[in-house]
Amino acid sequence: MSDALYVSTRKGLFSVTRSKKRWSIDRVDFLGDNVTLTLTDPRDGVTYAALDHGHFGVKLHRSTPAGWEEIAAPVYPPKPEGLEENDMWGRPLAWSTAKIWALQAGGADEPGVLWCGTLPGGLFKSNNRGESWEMVRALWDHPKRKQWMGGGADLPGIHSILVDPRDSKRICIAVSTGGLWHTEDSGATWVQRGEGMRAEHVPPELTHDPIAQDVHCLVQCRAAPERMWVQHHNGIFVSSDEGRRFAEITKVEPSAFGFAVVVHPRHPDTAWFVPEIKDEKRIPVGGKLVVTRTRDGGQTFDVLTRGLPQDHAYDVVYRHALAIDRTGERLAFGSTTGGLWVSEDQGDSWTCVTHTLPPVYAVQFVN
Repeated sequence: MSDALYVSTRKGLFSVTRSKKRWSIDRVDFLGDNVTLTLTDPRDGVTYAALDHGHFGVKLHRSTPAGWEEIAAPVYPPKPEGLEENDMWGRPLAWSTAKIWALQAGGADEPGVLWCGTLPGGLFKSNNRGESWEMVRALWDHPKRKQWMGGGADLPGIHSILVDPRDSKRICIAVSTGGLWHTEDSGATWVQRGEGMRAEHVPPELTHDPIAQDVHCLVQCRAAPERMWVQHHNGIFVSSDEGRRFAEITKVEPSAFGFAVVVHPRHPDTAWFVPEIKDEKRIPVGGKLVVTRTRDGGQTFDVLTRGLPQDHAYDVVYRHALAIDRTGERLAFGSTTGGLWVSEDQGDSWTCVTHTLPPVYAVQFVN
């Protein structure tokens, strides 16, 4: 099992470790800085940390035996002269990196390859462990890319990148808002996937259009990659054919709305979610913080509460703030109110590590 966590927060990167059956914070890096997420590359153990310095821009750092070193951040190409693009609010859409929203390692057969998803919707690839980045122009220049719009953020963004463990050339990404996209050739060509998802907040003619789907998070079972789970703005969806078609999971209590989802690495029918009230409130239902779990592909759900606050809890869990370790036994999540919880038994019970962190953006187990 994994005995360490990286917790990315509004005011630093917190390292949390397990010793003598107790989890505790043992180090803080980038104290005071906005750390949006991390990636620990399973191929070599190197960790990458993305920072958002606001007015001073996006930065990317890589771990070394001597500490952190700054490396190149993805840079958009110059916008062609005379080209006009606007975001969903009618504001000019700048070709510049507003946020790093996804980091993913390439396959085991391609050492040094990293993938990076950004706002306002650019996908980047590095062949040299982040020393340099190249935009995947086949996706950025796709005619349908201009139909993407802001969802969870004002700008459209790529937040989920899945590299098929059977074939590293096969990659699926999720866009908020722009649906699911798939490539069979490392990004040279792209096709839209995601039939069967449903969006309530768009004009009726777009309700079932894959381009209009606000996917909050997309995950894939490592042992059965054909199984994908989606936490969507309008509920929970599951696919058994690599995202070509999805089925909606209905009658989920206390709510099917949320941002995060994880799937068991070996059991494709087992997945976890953190529900809350939808647009109207964005808080846990009834002020009770719970995790929901299905073990039968969404036919039934357990509502997991042991160790979680059940009175006046207003924690929101972002899409990258729920994590599962490589064994599928341990889970962890952090919230916008600074809470961090860990489970050692697939969510049956939870332990609060701390409730005094800055707002948590991402949680990652470190192998």
